[in-house]
Amino acid sequence: MTPMRSSRRSFLGLTCGGVSAGWLAAHWPAIATAGRLAAESSAATGFGYLSPADAADVEAIAAQIVPSGATPGAREAHAVHFIDGALGSFFASWAPQFRQGLQSFQSQFHAARPSAAAFAAANPQEQLAFLKSADSTAFFEQMRTLTILGMLASPKYGGNYGSAGWKLIGFADEHVFSPPFGFYDKDYPGFQPYEPRRPQ
Repeated sequence: MTPMRSSRRSFLGLTCGGVSAGWLAAHWPAIATAGRLAAESSAATGFGYLSPADAADVEAIAAQIVPSGATPGAREAHAVHFIDGALGSFFASWAPQFRQGLQSFQSQFHAARPSAAAFAAANPQEQLAFLKSADSTAFFEQMRTLTILGMLASPKYGGNYGSAGWKLIGFADEHVFSPPFGFYDKDYPGFQPYEPRRPQ
């Protein structure tokens, strides 16, 4: 395994640890519905929530968060389609802040790089340099969360195209699962039953 692939796996594994299982369980019906609609709309009509120009910038940011290399990144995983569907449905409460954050991001980029038509049109080195000045903002945190979800959600929900994210973390899509489930838990010993408590 190359160092880059190992570090990207570690990044995804650590990031996923911050996503609450309770939150996912509570919102799963909405996530499933939004994902299904995202998959249908992205295949047929492109984007529902994002404009083409905004989608290009969002895709470029996601591609810097999980870049392409020896393995596919967020661009190849079509994470932008998941993000588009999420903001139009189960993450609709994030949408106003996200749109405001994206507009602010774009304005600041134009001010810093007036010769570039858009963030998506800048070269990767310029993109990365500018992102370093924005990686502590609420907008970037939203982008990071949505990108990781778009990498690891089921492909039928609009992202993780070709199971790119699953392959990156060593997850096998099977009907029956037994531990270890992938690279991220290969050393986990499994559940250890509690010792019965003796009466006092």
